[in-house]
Amino acid sequence: MVKSEDPSIVVGDAAASKKAAKKAAKTAEKQQKKAEHKASSAQPSTESEPDFSEGLYGNMKMIQSSGEHRDRVYTDVENLSIKMDGQTVWVRARLQTSRAKGKQCFAVLRQTSSTVQLLVSVNEQRKISKQMVKFTGNITRESIVDVEASVVRTAAPVESCTIKDVELVAHQIWTVSSARSQLPLQIEDAARPEKSDEPEALKIRVNQDTRLDNRVLDLRTPANQAVFRIEAGVCRLFRDILTKKGFVEIHTPKIISAASEGGANVFTVSYFKSSAYLAQSPQLYKQMAIAADFDKVFTVGAVFRAEDSNTHRHLTEFVGLDLEMSFKQHYHEVLDTIGGTFTEMFRGLRDQFASEIATVGQQYRVEPFKFLDPPLKLEFPQAVQMLKEAGVSVGDEDDLSTPDEKLLGRLVRAKYDTDFYILDKYPLAVRPFYTMPDPGNPKYSNSYDMFMRGEEILSGAQRIHDPDLLAERARLHGVDTSKIAAYIESFRLGCPPHAGGGIGLERVVMLYLGLDNIRKTSMFPRDPKRVTP
Repeated sequence: MVKSEDPSIVVGDAAASKKAAKKAAKTAEKQQKKAEHKASSAQPSTESEPDFSEGLYGNMKMIQSSGEHRDRVYTDVENLSIKMDGQTVWVRARLQTSRAKGKQCFAVLRQTSSTVQLLVSVNEQRKISKQMVKFTGNITRESIVDVEASVVRTAAPVESCTIKDVELVAHQIWTVSSARSQLPLQIEDAARPEKSDEPEALKIRVNQDTRLDNRVLDLRTPANQAVFRIEAGVCRLFRDILTKKGFVEIHTPKIISAASEGGANVFTVSYFKSSAYLAQSPQLYKQMAIAADFDKVFTVGAVFRAEDSNTHRHLTEFVGLDLEMSFKQHYHEVLDTIGGTFTEMFRGLRDQFASEIATVGQQYRVEPFKFLDPPLKLEFPQAVQMLKEAGVSVGDEDDLSTPDEKLLGRLVRAKYDTDFYILDKYPLAVRPFYTMPDPGNPKYSNSYDMFMRGEEILSGAQRIHDPDLLAERARLHGVDTSKIAAYIESFRLGCPPHAGGGIGLERVVMLYLGLDNIRKTSMFPRDPKRVTP
């Protein structure tokens, strides 16, 4: 029921007469507006006025590499500055927003994450006509435009743009590629902070499925532009750091004859007259490369897991950063190399991507990532003891559950002030068949996991390099040894002791930035419910 407190709404003739008067007033107001509109439409329109901007604006013909304008030099938006005050530049960017009023049109041009204000105002001397202003105001959002303009210092900072001290005053504007008028989401909505303390901030949010269904638009937000530049940085740092340490990059097959990890979490594919599998990891081939005397290897490539898991941290396809190396006496030689690689990567991200990290922080609030150098190293029994002291019961030979790992991460952060640590000596029963048993305690293994903010981002171990023990462990895990005969045979030819690990790229970026879902760090994520776009 709707209750009105309007005193005019009462029972009786007086109320009825008041209603009639209001109705008559509204009718008269409408008629007056119609008359004004008619009168204004009778006025000469801008189309009938001389257009002294003709040839300086419009829709550019399709670029088909005909060779026109090849001598034109473009300036990146991020490079616009006060030093360029008075200079004339060409800029190609997206028109993010526009607001035309009277003889002026203000627009915001965006190039990746950089934005600048554009002013188009009627000026006969500069050959800017009303028609050109109107054309600019009618360009649809997200269209790509070429603009020739003067760089002009602003009287006050333009707070709505990343380029605050200068604006562009247009001479020419051409539409290179038009976006449709009705967009499935607005970039401003997709870029709003997830949590805002401002009471007057708009509460409009774009949900995850809408973002992923319209990923091309969603990826244009400043935070997403930054996320995937950081992700590229992780790959580059991984490659550069390991290359300096003497590693060789290799490329391994993704179509394999047997499940590389054992178990049933594999995608089966038709392979001519038989079946094959999509690789769960490059594990077997990394080890074969070590047996072939490559000594230290790494690979970057797609990894496939047929796990019907719809959690915040699982994907059915992700990018694996894998490494393997031989050692002389103890697998900790490898463990320390991997730990040192992580600290170098974290330092590189902190020092080289501060601007991108800050951009992500404008939309997603996170605490800065903390790490120690050298990294903290704990053994599995120590972790079990810490959890028991916190009231959680974990068996000595049980794997840690996801809640256990998260709690342990909080306990480690509180005690050691680090978001990254290494957990060594996992129970043998919870590790893959090729994991070397601990010589001092057969219940444990020479294996380790590495964690960021309480979530596992690397799993690794010393591998079994003795062919007889390897075949025995494979059979115990239900692996058909006939299908991995070439793998086992490579160790009968002599193989040095070795160890390594596999890292999930998307998970590393998610946890470094403190994001809540791995789909935010996968450009086109694949999970049990999504195979598009």
